[in-house]
Amino acid sequence: MRQEIQDRCVRLGQYIARTGATVRQTAECFGMSKSSVHKDVHERLRSIHPGLYAEVREILDYHHAVRHLRGGAATRMRWRRIRQQMRQRTN
Repeated sequence: MRQEIQDRCVRLGQYIARTGATVRQTAECFGMSKSSVHKDVHERLRSIHPGLYAEVREILDYHHAVRHLRGGAATRMRWRRIRQQMRQRTN
């Protein structure tokens, strides 16, 4: 594997470990696709830096476990906003 890819994997892993960011947030920050970030931190980082991989994996497992809660909260907020707009139009 090329050195620049290895360096990128470590940078991504360090960012996630430091900030607790999701794959989507990390991809946006680094200007990459979610697929690339996911492959770098889930597959490549394991062989490059096992200790960092364990930290990142713990954070990403947490995000995976609570994603249904975030999705529900976002939907709830969306429908509140829609109901408020409908009330304002009728008044």
